[in-house]
Formats: sequence, C-alpha cells, structure tokens
Amino acid sequence: MPAFEHHVFVCHNFRPEGAPRRSCTQDGKSDLHTQLQQLAKAAGLGGRVRINKSGCLDQCEHGPMVVVYPEAVWYGNVQPQDAAAIVEEHLLGGRPVERLRVAEDCLNNKSCPHQG
Repeated sequence: MPAFEHHVFVCHNFRPEGAPRRSCTQDGKSDLHTQLQQLAKAAGLGGRVRINKSGCLDQCEHGPMVVVYPEAVWYGNVQPQDAAAIVEEHLLGGRPVERLRVAEDCLNNKSCPHQG
C-alpha cells in the first residue's frame, strides 16, 4: 500500500468552562472530523488521505484547528460546513483554502494581530 498523499489532523482537545485557553471541541467530539472523513471517502480519497483526531495542537486561540501534511497548512476557526472546501479545494484540487488558513506569523502567537 502506498503512503498517504495527505495526512489531516483535527484537534479534539476539550477544556472545561473557565479554562484560560479555548477548546477546539465543546465535548471532546467533533462533527468537523466526521464531516472530513465522510466527504473524503465520498470523493474516493479513502486510501490516499488519512484523517485523524489529534490532541492539542497548541494553537488554541485559533481553534477549532486542522493541519494538513505534508504541506503543513494550518487552518483555524474551522467549522463542519468548511469541510467540503478543504476536501474539494485542498485534498482534491491541491490548493489550500486561503480563507481558513492561519497566517504564518500567527502560529505559536497568542496575540495574533489577525484575530477577529
């Protein structure tokens, strides 16, 4: 079996209410992960793309987070309805979804000037 063309990590981290950093999920479950898996499979990417749940990606201020390798494209504030764009534009089309990308100078930066 050949190596995966893309490996997608979807943060599943959950923090209790009142925690100093935000969570990527409300309850440790992710409709986003499910959507990505279902859409990738429907697009025929089952053996070419691996979509995994991950622990904290340490980019909590931009969550929910998704990162796609081997390109190391970081997506922030991703919602289940964004899954189709990631599958169609990035995984199938080879073009990152620019509207979802976290600016490079915002990665590992808790005071990102681009946050809205």
